[in-house]
Amino acid sequence: MPNYIFIESRDPFDSPDTSFLADTATSLKRRGNDVTVFLVQNAVLATRKQARKSQLPRLIESGIAVLADDFSLRERGIQSDECQANVKTATIDQLVDLLLRENTRAIWH
Repeated sequence: MPNYIFIESRDPFDSPDTSFLADTATSLKRRGNDVTVFLVQNAVLATRKQARKSQLPRLIESGIAVLADDFSLRERGIQSDECQANVKTATIDQLVDLLLRENTRAIWH
């Protein structure tokens, strides 16, 4: 089975098409694929515990690994204790390592 990495850069509260990513990622996960969502830029705004209309709870409940870029979090003043419990902070170096795994497909949204 292939590995899928979705790189989300869009603000979920300003871009209504971010549900596309959640729909596709959860569908692939249900089919037994390894799925990771890596949040960068304004997509990290959804990591906050108080965030409304975020797709992250749905992704996490589906067993999808959700990673948030540490630089993007810092740039937006979001502390790790403000993030939802199952969101992991990661570096761009970690994203590169994930992308280099064998049989990996990346989708940037």
